[in-house]
Amino acid sequence: MADLVVTQVRSSIGAKPKHRGTLRALGLGRIGKSNTLPDRPEIRGMIAKVPHMITVDEEGEAPAKKAAATKAPAAKAPAKKAAAAEKTTAKTTAEKTTAKKATAKKATAKKAAAKKTPAKRAAAKTSKSEETRKS
Repeated sequence: MADLVVTQVRSSIGAKPKHRGTLRALGLGRIGKSNTLPDRPEIRGMIAKVPHMITVDEEGEAPAKKAAATKAPAAKAPAKKAAAAEKTTAKTTAEKTTAKKATAKKATAKKAAAKKTPAKRAAAKTSKSEETRKS
């Protein structure tokens, strides 16, 4: 019989207690952990209880074939699409840098406002209260 490689991909936090127990019975405990189990009806039944939290691969499959299958479509993509993707990445990086600079300016302005001396704070409060009285 072939073996099954079971990998946990979702957390058991918030899951039903029976589902958490099933994960423990499968030998899983945290996201990313894998376990190799025999392909038996009992194991298939446990897998059927928590399919939303795990992925199942047959051990007989060659990992190289999977990697080649995922890389093949990327190699067939036209050069124009690849160049457009690089430009998009560059734009988003520039936008991120600009956003970081803007937030840094706001943070320094807040720090400067917080560094006011008690006398300046009192003066600012009195000027504000005078403005509200006039209106």
